[in-house]
Amino acid sequence: MSKIIKEWASFAKETALLAGDVLKKGFGSSFIIGSKPGKKNLVTQYDRASENLIITEIKSRYPTHSIIAEESGSFIQQESQVTWIIDPLDGTVNFAHEIPIFSISIAVAVNKEIVCGVVYQPMTRELFVAQKKQGAFLNDRLLNISFVSQMNQAFLATGFPYDVHKDPLHCIESFSELLRTGAPIRRLGSAAIDLAYVAAGRFDGFWEVGLNSWDMAAGMLLVKEAGGMVTHYDGTEHQIFGYHNLLATNKYLHPIMIDYLSKGKHETN
Repeated sequence: MSKIIKEWASFAKETALLAGDVLKKGFGSSFIIGSKPGKKNLVTQYDRASENLIITEIKSRYPTHSIIAEESGSFIQQESQVTWIIDPLDGTVNFAHEIPIFSISIAVAVNKEIVCGVVYQPMTRELFVAQKKQGAFLNDRLLNISFVSQMNQAFLATGFPYDVHKDPLHCIESFSELLRTGAPIRRLGSAAIDLAYVAAGRFDGFWEVGLNSWDMAAGMLLVKEAGGMVTHYDGTEHQIFGYHNLLATNKYLHPIMIDYLSKGKHETN
């Protein structure tokens, strides 16, 4: 199995680089910006062009595999145990406003378990790759999570759902509580990048409510393979398929952040 996973990972890398060229060509150019349900849930012709390229490549190479893609939906093969999970442009709002922080995310699941994943940041040419039980890498350099264990030393990232005005899971209150710890918090606008940065030890933790499988599949594996932890807010095992909350940390901060996110309150010293 490890041989075929390695093949999938190599193919995902090659495909992400091709899609990255499409996005770099489109970045800063004149294009049509559309919208999907939700405030600032944008889509551009380059989301679709990137996705079409990725899907075409997968179907050509692996015609019997299933595909879940953000813009096109699902192409489910009834007999297939293998599913490709694609976000062709994670960070569309940034891309549409000429902010160079966006990524491509491609992951492969076997029987709903993520076995390899790629996150590619075209503007910085950073290619994050992970394979199950083989580690996580950035441009062939082995990644490791950070060793920060106290909130007063933590550097965190988060994101907000498109229905943030409804305050799902009290996300506004949780953000406020974590902000009160004094930890610097960033909101980059690409969950895939946030997770890759946790794997690289750049961030010590990341949380967000309302993510889809394509937002987090590759990034989750990166964090785990770099030595970190990924769960739901209450510490239960994370379920990748669905619209869920996610907590990813360097593992040392995990119980502390669970306390904040599951209870909503935490006494600070």
